[in-house]
Amino acid sequence: MNHAYILTLSCPDRRGIVHAVSGFLFEHGGNIEEAAQYNDPDTGLFFMRVRFACDELAPEALSSQLKTFAEPFEMNWKLHDTTQPMRTVILVSKEGHCLNDLLFRWKSGLLPLDVRAIISNHRDFYQLAASYNIPFHHLPVSAATKGQVEARQLEIIEAEGAELVVLARYMQILSNDMCKKLAGRAINIHHSFLPSFKGAKPYYQAHDRGVKLIGATAHYVTADLDEGPIIEQDVARADHSKTVEDLTAMGRDTESQVLARAVKWHSEHRVVLNGHKTVIFK
Repeated sequence: MNHAYILTLSCPDRRGIVHAVSGFLFEHGGNIEEAAQYNDPDTGLFFMRVRFACDELAPEALSSQLKTFAEPFEMNWKLHDTTQPMRTVILVSKEGHCLNDLLFRWKSGLLPLDVRAIISNHRDFYQLAASYNIPFHHLPVSAATKGQVEARQLEIIEAEGAELVVLARYMQILSNDMCKKLAGRAINIHHSFLPSFKGAKPYYQAHDRGVKLIGATAHYVTADLDEGPIIEQDVARADHSKTVEDLTAMGRDTESQVLARAVKWHSEHRVVLNGHKTVIFK
């Protein structure tokens, strides 16, 4: 069986890019199994995702050839080995619905992840982590210890070789330095339909405003709080009879589903950054 890869790329748009990419893969023994592309007229950028099989070159040799090929096109590109699940670290606080949902989907074979560790500022989910045989790191956070805790978090993330960090209702604001170090590989779930109802107790804010839609947003983490590139959003309908508790329960279901889809697309290398936006090849 041929080795399977996923190639994602972006570059200034011009004629012949698809032809050039497919020709390169053909010349190096690649057989395209799936391909999608998009050109953004606003930025003049071209985006592409290609899944292909190839057994003529080792990954290192293929990457070397790609580097030479990409230079004239000014391409930003990444080559991914589909046999390697994405190494992941999950951060969580005291609400575990998103964590529980992700772990169940992962163990059910629905997410191509390798969950390496769970980090929390509370002890609530150490037994859940143990039931999945995942190392659990309890790192309490205070204003005085935030710098040391983030340093330890980064140690764990780097030691595990994490390609993805999921903030599954981790209720701490990351420092600008932490956000920069995790750029493009950290996904947060926000429990409202951004940009509405930022900050604390969004469902109380939503109930007070009599909203008719409850939403959730999954986005990449940036130094701008809750304003990173959006990966996925969804809503559930509400009406005047819903209590804060009703809205919260509806929101938790929506959050879990939205975060799971965002994690799935990221781990399948379907998301490409386009400035402060994303291109998603579903």
